Amino acid sequence: CALPIFSLDMRRSGINHHALLDAEGAHAARAARLVANWETVVVKMGGRHRPKTASSTRQRRGRASQGERILATLTMKALLEAGVHFGHRTQRWNPKMAEYIYTERNGIYLVDLQKTLRLGREAVSFVQAAAARGGHVLFVGTKPQAREIIQEEAKRAGQFFVTHRWLGGMLTNFTTISKSIGRLIQLEEMEEQGVMTDLGKREVLSLTREKGKLVRNLEGIKTMTGLPSAVVVIDTNLEKIAVAEANKLGIPVVAIVDTNCDPDPIDYPVPGNDDAIRSVRLIMSAMADAVIEGRAAATEGETAAAEALAAELREAAADDDDGDGEK
Repeated sequence: CALPIFSLDMRRSGINHHALLDAEGAHAARAARLVANWETVVVKMGGRHRPKTASSTRQRRGRASQGERILATLTMKALLEAGVHFGHRTQRWNPKMAEYIYTERNGIYLVDLQKTLRLGREAVSFVQAAAARGGHVLFVGTKPQAREIIQEEAKRAGQFFVTHRWLGGMLTNFTTISKSIGRLIQLEEMEEQGVMTDLGKREVLSLTREKGKLVRNLEGIKTMTGLPSAVVVIDTNLEKIAVAEANKLGIPVVAIVDTNCDPDPIDYPVPGNDDAIRSVRLIMSAMADAVIEGRAAATEGETAAAEALAAELREAAADDDDGDGEK
């Protein structure tokens, strides 16, 4: 059979291809030994030494790759396709948004997507860190086109949400809101236990209306027992009361700020279109993914800490047994 082209070339040039292949094999074997040595590198942790394991390496790589995937969803192409760059008409703008505006075209301001990309990734990183510390995030969006998106993403991330109406004092007067939540839970228990079947028709109708009103306003925060660690807002003009209450309590606010919004009260502004459904879904999906990843990292950290504590207890017990045997 015909020899490979590289073999003919090496013969013509006087190179011993068998020696070359042997050298390549030796190099590969050396590389494999180096990799094996690196797998048994000893790292100092907590005053003791333990080798790196393949599982811990895979876990760290998995967390890093997941975080990179979250940030990868916010790309220039994705922002353009979602219409994040479209602002309001030039007649309806806030001068404080001038630094985030790229240009004006056909009477409409266009947002600078480079700043949107940078600030959006900063906001995602903050939300992920807040969730990793065990905090909760409150998603707020009461405009009709954002309600369904906010509810879906908040439920997917296991967080709280307000999609119908922001009640004054939801944060600053949470004690009173907690009483309304208790009333909602009471009505739901009455319905489950069949208590309403023994009541009159008018009374049942009144309780049903009361329950429906409470569900619309408090369904998303029914299990919230304290203040959230962050508030994510859609349309800061419409949700100005929520932003004001968060600022008063020192709760960080993450928000999509359109060209007609004031970015000053927002801790993590994301310049962009807060009216388009695709724009809202893209950014809220990234926020929900950040919460999920932060929760997963916190769970893995707690598991690793528990395993390390158990290992220390086992070593301490073994040392005590050895001391008793020597005595």
